[in-house]
This record gives sequence, C-alpha cells and structure tokens, in this order.
Amino acid sequence: MDSDLTPAALSALRKILDAADLENRRMAAATGLTPSQALVLRQIGSGQSVTPSAVAAALRFGQATITNIVDKLAAAGLVTRSRSENDKRQILVQATEEGLQRLNSMPFPLQMRFGRGFDRLPRWEQAMILAMLERIGALISEASGSGQDTA
Repeated sequence: MDSDLTPAALSALRKILDAADLENRRMAAATGLTPSQALVLRQIGSGQSVTPSAVAAALRFGQATITNIVDKLAAAGLVTRSRSENDKRQILVQATEEGLQRLNSMPFPLQMRFGRGFDRLPRWEQAMILAMLERIGALISEASGSGQDTA
C-alpha cells in the first residue's frame, strides 16, 4: 500500500522545532540569555580562563560568532577579558562571579541534553541520524532557496 508519509514527517519536524522554540523561551525567561549565549557562558565557566578560539572550537561556532556573543556577555557583566600573562597577544575570557551564579541557576540546554543522549547511541545509529538531519537540512534549504511556493 502506497501512503503519503509527508504529513507524518512534517509533524515530526514540527515537534522538533516546537521543542527548540520552547527551550529558547525557557532559557530567555530563566536567564535572560539566548541558548547560544548560555552555551558559550557554560563553556567559559567550565574552566579558569579560556581563549575565544578554544570556545569556538569546542562549540563548533565561528570565531566571529564567539566574538559577538562574548561582547554581549561582557557587556552584561557575565565574563571578563584579559591578556594572557604568557603571551600578551592572546586574549583570555573568564566567567565573573555573577556569570558563575547565572550558570548555577541555568537549566541544562537542549543542545547539551541532545548531545548527551546522542553520545549514548551506537555509532551506526548516530551516523543514520546525522545523515537524516543533513538530508532534512538540504531539503529545507532547497525549498527555501528555490523561490517556489512549496506549501
């Protein structure tokens, strides 16, 4: 029997997007931070001092994105920047006391919960999920970039 699975696929995708949207709203309400800001603050707060490049590499964010987020966190008084004692060209970021307090009251981010569950899956299942997500991303990009109404 040939049945159209598109509605079920769209429903599953909608559940993922709704969960992400709800998480964004919860994070903003609890911390005043975006999920990306919360991830960066968590990465910075997990050690003594760290370079923005190390944060970018750990989170797989672009350097410009990290710089922008660190600027906002610094303006909010959650992180500080200083020059490395060993290499004056190197900038280090560190969570402030207020930043650490914010971290302690922060809900565990969706991305980290996903990562923890994903890491527990067998490698073959991770590969299948990754392939599926990449394909979904391509389908969405294709549909949005074509200029055609896909509804």
